[in-house]
Amino acid sequence: MNRIDATFARLRQSGDKAFVAYVCAGDPDFDRSLEVLLALADAGADILEIGVPFSDPLADGIVNQMAAERALRAGMTTRKVLDLVRAFRHQRATPLVLFTYLNPVFTYGYQEFHRAAAAAGADGILLLDLPPDEAAQHTDLARGEGLLHISLIAPTTPPARAAQLAAAAEGFIYALSRTGVTGAHGAPSASLPAQIAAIKQHSKVPVCVGFGISTPDQARAVARAADGVIVGSALVKQIELHPERAADAVRELAARLIAAVRGA
Repeated sequence: MNRIDATFARLRQSGDKAFVAYVCAGDPDFDRSLEVLLALADAGADILEIGVPFSDPLADGIVNQMAAERALRAGMTTRKVLDLVRAFRHQRATPLVLFTYLNPVFTYGYQEFHRAAAAAGADGILLLDLPPDEAAQHTDLARGEGLLHISLIAPTTPPARAAQLAAAAEGFIYALSRTGVTGAHGAPSASLPAQIAAIKQHSKVPVCVGFGISTPDQARAVARAADGVIVGSALVKQIELHPERAADAVRELAARLIAAVRGA
């Protein structure tokens, strides 16, 4: 069983919700990025999303944009991201999802990237800017082997398209709490439970909610409605603010968020 599926099976048995943490690979550099990933795993994160640094991260807010810039300045490449995955996998078994845009994957070689990433120890991939109907029209963009493809569904996704995405989903569905780009914002929408229920009508995989969740209170509120909570920018901000003690800073915030999710 894929590590993502096994993790959600374990959480269902214990009655817990998932905490999914996002950080950008190579931020602020390779070694400290590995320390951050290990710290998140040790804090109790159930799944780690690793951003592949890219020069034009159109779905990201300023915090994650700057993280990608720091990583690229430090010499991070797509191949080094896989080295980072491999280094992490030698020490921890926490599931890893690669959070990326199509360009780095396509440049690497679509099928080759999937094979190399799976061999390195990745479990899933979220391709932010690859429309599923576009992939269906191009055989070279058919689903690659070895990685579960995570579907992204926004509040504004038309119902028919959301049903299509949900039905084809693997691992878990990444449901956006709002439209726009990543980054902290106010309390979760009151319509979130209805949004999740609509998605679940068409899919059996768990639904995790992200975009804008930054405090324990927000994480707790989302966990009451969803199968998991995804936090990125708030953790990445800790790396920006405390680069010399990035792992400790991220661990401290993650521990508070995880406690809120577990107590939902």
